[in-house]
Amino acid sequence: MPQTAGPAMFTGGSADSASSSFSGLQVASAIAAASAAIAMAAARRPVVGGNWKCNPDAVSKLDGLVANINACDTSKCDVYVCPSPLHVYYCSDKFTNGAKVTPQNCNFTGCGAFTGEMAIEQMKDMGISQVLIGHSERRGEFGIYAMDDNATLATKLKYILDAGMTCVFCIGEPLSIREKGLDAVLAEMDVQMTQIYDLLDPEKVIIAYEPVWAIGTGVTATPEDAQATHAGIRKLISEKASPAVADAIRIQYGGSANAANAPDLSKQPDVDGFLVGGASLKPEFAEIVKAISEAKA
Repeated sequence: MPQTAGPAMFTGGSADSASSSFSGLQVASAIAAASAAIAMAAARRPVVGGNWKCNPDAVSKLDGLVANINACDTSKCDVYVCPSPLHVYYCSDKFTNGAKVTPQNCNFTGCGAFTGEMAIEQMKDMGISQVLIGHSERRGEFGIYAMDDNATLATKLKYILDAGMTCVFCIGEPLSIREKGLDAVLAEMDVQMTQIYDLLDPEKVIIAYEPVWAIGTGVTATPEDAQATHAGIRKLISEKASPAVADAIRIQYGGSANAANAPDLSKQPDVDGFLVGGASLKPEFAEIVKAISEAKA
């Protein structure tokens, strides 16, 4: 009785043809996926923030810093600035190019008997619509007392969003974790984001990734390392929130970014902007904005 050829019983040119077709489909699929990723990266508007931290030491120096920000071309890039708490009100109406005043912290209880805190209600009264939380210097790095942890930050983020504000949410790892490799870094990023995955609305939340070992040291991650970490963070968000959220959310790099390294970092597809420290106190801040605006155009 003749044997009927099953699916695996290809002969001669049939197997070659099927293999070739399968390979062609794989290539086409890979090209389509890459094209989609490029399209999504292009759709994410770049964003650059300047964190002035506890600077400057005199109100008289603020106008010069404000001028540096107003010199930025914001037509292709969002810009925000984080003045020190004592300088927020002075700066609240000084920017003429759409740059957002973004305080460096808030509480999650509102106004009341909370000495030393800043409330969302106070910010909204000044016309402020965005706040930054979770910076490593408030998480207990650099020998500073830990004023926040992952649980308080998740509570704060929900409070901010419920109040109709937007948020820059900082995450990052110390050198001891970076030295263990990328997998260890991403495991720590997962820990820091576990309680906020369901709050990640790309229209309302910006993720600022800051390698703690690079902050204020003059040392920065290579563009390749920054891209690998950002891509890993985006993959975590895709798996734990949704692919749509991951594709749309903006992830800033925040490790000693400056005018010299911004052009190469800006070329990385998953680097959507910068959270700038020391360089935000200098005229070169406008060059950083220009670099990423051109790279993402």
